[in-house]
Amino acid sequence: MALLDVVVVAPDRAVWAGEARSVVVPGFLGDIGFLPGHVPFLGTLRPGKVRIEPIEGEFAPMAVAGGFIAVDDDRVTVAVEFSGEAAAETAETAGEEQTA
Repeated sequence: MALLDVVVVAPDRAVWAGEARSVVVPGFLGDIGFLPGHVPFLGTLRPGKVRIEPIEGEFAPMAVAGGFIAVDDDRVTVAVEFSGEAAAETAETAGEEQTA
């Protein structure tokens, strides 16, 4: 089964890395989903949530203020920016997922 090799980075740190079945990001004109075998893609992100379906465990949706995504040969790189509000929402969501 084909998988995506995903890396999510912020300006100051690596946020998440691993294999995933799918990735959905808040594209400039709407949400965009990526599955293995997707054509090469480069785009900008608007404020919203990045959702990843990892092969193991669960991934809490990550609130972002913007960024970029690059997809090529089943490798997905998401460069995200966090605003204070987006960072707080991401931390809150991650805390809810850990207690559930």
